[in-house]
Amino acid sequence: MKISSHKTKLAFRVLMALTIVGSSVGMASSPVLAQKKPTISIPSFKNETNWWWWKSSTATELGDALSNELSATGNFKVVERQKLQAVLSEQELAELGLTKKGTGPKKGELTSAQYVILGKVTAFEEGVTKKSGGNNAGGCFFGICVGGSEQKSEAEAYVAIDLRVVDTTTGEVAYSRTIEGRATDKSESKTSTVRIFGIGNDSNSSEEKKAPVGKALRAALIETTEYLSCVMYKKDACVDTYQAKDAKRRQGTQDVLKLD
Repeated sequence: MKISSHKTKLAFRVLMALTIVGSSVGMASSPVLAQKKPTISIPSFKNETNWWWWKSSTATELGDALSNELSATGNFKVVERQKLQAVLSEQELAELGLTKKGTGPKKGELTSAQYVILGKVTAFEEGVTKKSGGNNAGGCFFGICVGGSEQKSEAEAYVAIDLRVVDTTTGEVAYSRTIEGRATDKSESKTSTVRIFGIGNDSNSSEEKKAPVGKALRAALIETTEYLSCVMYKKDACVDTYQAKDAKRRQGTQDVLKLD
């Protein structure tokens, strides 16, 4: 009986140990603790605006910028597609025997993208809102005249980017979002006058802070990056936050139009 009892206890301990190990392995491989990074590619952006700042290279530059922003998060595997010719050239050099044996890339080793991220700049409008104002003050006392004025103005530019994430296996749009925002230009001018018996000095100054087009677009790309990190990698409570933000955006855009 004592031997049987001892064996029973030993078997029980072994079973418990195996259960704990199995649970640990299962937890380590669970999506919560070990997120799988999506493999993505970003082709050149499209443009539906007619603004002067859009050049032939802008489409590639925006794709590169989004690629860099997504890579910086550490949540994605980004495969190069825009500069693929450079990669293929390395393979050709290896095939011709011009590189050290065993160091060159091989054909058929390129990583496939699970998703393709398609971006399109659909709007960029300057001066969608304008505000200006100022004041003048001054007067003369015993031959001494003092005066001045101040003027301020603000103008907003509107930018919109439409985003689609396409599953390369099925061709379906897995995620989509419109990023809308505004960039503000500010200007300020001041004048002052001091005269004593008609003799004096006039001075003026002005300052202008213009929101660069590139910075406005970069801000939209950063918002894009945070959204994709949320829905494609984190997949936590942030999804509800972005759904609320998108509902607010849609309502704000809809309110611009007066429906009969």
